[in-house]
Amino acid sequence: MSSPEIKKLKEIIENANNIVFFGGAGVSTESGIPDFRSADGLFSERYKYPPETMLSLSFFKSNTEEFYRFYREKMLYPDAKPNDAHIALANLEQQGKLKDVITQNVDGLHTKAGSKNVLELHGSALRNICMTCKEIYPLEKITQTTGIPLCGCGGTIKPDVILYEEALDATIMQKATKAIYDADVLIIGGTSLNVYPAAGLINYYRGNNLILINKSETPQDRYADLIIRESIGKVLGEIILKVKED
Repeated sequence: MSSPEIKKLKEIIENANNIVFFGGAGVSTESGIPDFRSADGLFSERYKYPPETMLSLSFFKSNTEEFYRFYREKMLYPDAKPNDAHIALANLEQQGKLKDVITQNVDGLHTKAGSKNVLELHGSALRNICMTCKEIYPLEKITQTTGIPLCGCGGTIKPDVILYEEALDATIMQKATKAIYDADVLIIGGTSLNVYPAAGLINYYRGNNLILINKSETPQDRYADLIIRESIGKVLGEIILKVKED
């Protein structure tokens, strides 16, 4: 894969020392995890309730068993493995160039790939917390049980993910804002940039290397310094992984 855009991105990465990556569901689709808003995404499917309703805090509280039935069936992918995008970003961090990964995903694949500085805006499905005593449980507590998972204290266990009607974690948002503000290169990939307040974070970027790697248009395209309409795994794998092998 070769194009003027790919060549330019390669040069930008080679000359950068403070890269921040901001990604969404499209980063994980190549790992077999469906996104939400594409034509064949989760939100296009039909259920008794809309997915937005079933993934809300009020639904979790009032219809906990139904929430978990949907959550186990459609939101958990314990066998998913990091793809070239995740691995490339982890390698870029090991080289000292990438300072932070900011993700809207809850699948934990960036961490599985080896990234250390990961800011999970919407939490992680790998962590689950008792709503009563706050004990933390691994993913297996959800996948290896049925019905409503309960803590040893008798409390209901909730996934450590941000549901609709919940506010994002203020500390993580603050760290993400600072990371983007300080970045000399901001790479955005696999996101429609339609989910707020997360998408609003990129407005804090002050550099002149705003790079968008996305198959479809986004509301921020007009502000980008470089746009690549291609699979993010293919792009980052070509630029970072192949170069490292050479």
